[in-house]
Amino acid sequence: MVKSQAQELENKEKHINILERKLNLTGNSMPKKDVADKEDLVKTCRRLHTQVTEMEHFLSDYGLMWVGDGEESDVTLQLEEEEAEQKQSQSTERTLWHPDTSAVAAFHMNFDLVLRNIRQLNLLAGEGESFVQATAVGAQLATREPIQLRLYSNGILMFEGPFRSHQEPSTQRCLQDLMDGYFPSELQERYPDGVPFQVHDNRHEEFIVRPLLTEFSGKGLAVGAVKNTISSIPGRKLTKEQFLHRLPKVVIKGGKVIDIRNSVEATLQGSSNGQNSPVTFIDTPALRATNERLQMCGSSSHLSADEEVATLRVRSEDGSHSYILKMHNSESIGHLRQYLDKHRGEGVPGYDIFSVFPRQCYSDESQTLLYCGLTPSATLLLRPQTGSSQSTGPSN
Repeated sequence: MVKSQAQELENKEKHINILERKLNLTGNSMPKKDVADKEDLVKTCRRLHTQVTEMEHFLSDYGLMWVGDGEESDVTLQLEEEEAEQKQSQSTERTLWHPDTSAVAAFHMNFDLVLRNIRQLNLLAGEGESFVQATAVGAQLATREPIQLRLYSNGILMFEGPFRSHQEPSTQRCLQDLMDGYFPSELQERYPDGVPFQVHDNRHEEFIVRPLLTEFSGKGLAVGAVKNTISSIPGRKLTKEQFLHRLPKVVIKGGKVIDIRNSVEATLQGSSNGQNSPVTFIDTPALRATNERLQMCGSSSHLSADEEVATLRVRSEDGSHSYILKMHNSESIGHLRQYLDKHRGEGVPGYDIFSVFPRQCYSDESQTLLYCGLTPSATLLLRPQTGSSQSTGPSN
């Protein structure tokens, strides 16, 4: 509007100059009507001059200054039209801009400029400001989570990766936007209102890209070969307490509260105490039937639904011995106790049969293995009896 008004003033001043020259030619022979018109023109000129002065003061208050471009002509109007068409074509090119095909010419990384512009962008994005966030029970104050940006001498690491080298065109466009003082165009769709950055300046470090797959450098082993000692995997190892602390304390499954942490701790203690304990296969009808069927029909035979068996691994009270039993799913806990007593002989003190996961004592000898959920395989522990047998179910 200021430009159009200034242009209008210049046109009027030209018109006034033309009229003044005509008045000078006419001299004193000007009629009274022309004299009145001259006075009106002088008043108009003064009014327009005052208006121009006020507009210049107004522009100076905002640090602006009007610069005239000489006499207005058709050439100037044509240049303005061409400039408008050029701007329109540039906006169309930005609309049709393809990031994969464009590149930044003569890219040069300026870390200081990037850090300075990011600080200004963070202020515009509302760094540290709180906003009301709706929750399931109402609302709470929250702050905008910043984007993690790590600057290296050979590239950047945004979010959690992957690493982006300075040689990649997408990385150059992102950094060039930051050096120009703009929010990266690749993030505008994801964060239309902007988002703050948390920058880690590692410009003096070079990010080393490690290959995901490396050739195995060890010696190959085959089935049946001489046993070799396997070296431990290098790296940070967790202690038993740290591993147990990462597990949930309890889990509810099938309407039962299962003590995960204590169960795993008992299992780890049992495995550490009996790591090299001998294993004994106890003779059972299911084991004999399975061996006979395999001998008659070969290893490719399958058991029918009525002859399905469960494989139970039972660890002794002190963990020094393990027993493996194959039993039919229809057999009960009482059958399991009979097989154990027959193999272990007389004089063995009373014991309870329980599982660690879930932690459960099996005292009802009439319940079948299928009912107790000990199929197709399970690990059981024995412990000396200290009182009356507990009822089947989760222990306290």
